[in-house]
Amino acid sequence: MVEVFKTNVEDPEHAKRLVHLLSEHFPGSRINFDLQDCDRILRVEGQNFRIEKIIDLVGEGGFHCQCLED
Repeated sequence: MVEVFKTNVEDPEHAKRLVHLLSEHFPGSRINFDLQDCDRILRVEGQNFRIEKIIDLVGEGGFHCQCLED
């Protein structure tokens, strides 16, 4: 399963911390940001993650995160 999220993360250090945090909650998932994209894309690929939890964790970090629909 692959999910793509629009975020307002701009700083590479913030992105790095969020990837680390999300990786702790969803081990085995591939998680990365594309900060060059106008939507500051967060991409999560794996089997055992919940969209709502990702949105909550990013939000707790002080950032907006919204799932992009197909």
